Amino acid sequence: MARLPEVLAAIADASERELVSRAFDVSFKAYAPSSKFHVGAAVRTAKGIYVGCNVENASFGLTSCAERNAVFAAIGAEGGKIKIEAVAVYARSSGKTVKTASPCGACRQVLAEFGRDAVVTFLEGGQYRSMTVDELLPAAFELY
Repeated sequence: MARLPEVLAAIADASERELVSRAFDVSFKAYAPSSKFHVGAAVRTAKGIYVGCNVENASFGLTSCAERNAVFAAIGAEGGKIKIEAVAVYARSSGKTVKTASPCGACRQVLAEFGRDAVVTFLEGGQYRSMTVDELLPAAFELY
């Protein structure tokens, strides 16, 4: 496996660093033949850590983001309504860590469904930043 970039090694909190490391590792499994933008995500619940990577499709609208794939893996493993505690996102392009990669709007909405107070760690300006899902999507849609 590839070596963690310095930006990841600089994360002080061991729990957060583990989550980002898992996102980094799974980014190498992403299927991104068109964009070359490889994303990995790791989601922590009380029962474990689940990972997902982005999967592109020739019909771009059918592409699935890493964050949603990680959430869906957690649901598949735990069943039903899960409670997300934390999320980490790592993205690279042409083998290099990208400067900014926060969850897209669709991913923010899915994350909100399962943990509005979950802490999301993502790249912004070449550094990792952490915010709650509620801070990322303050007016999330709620059906229930």
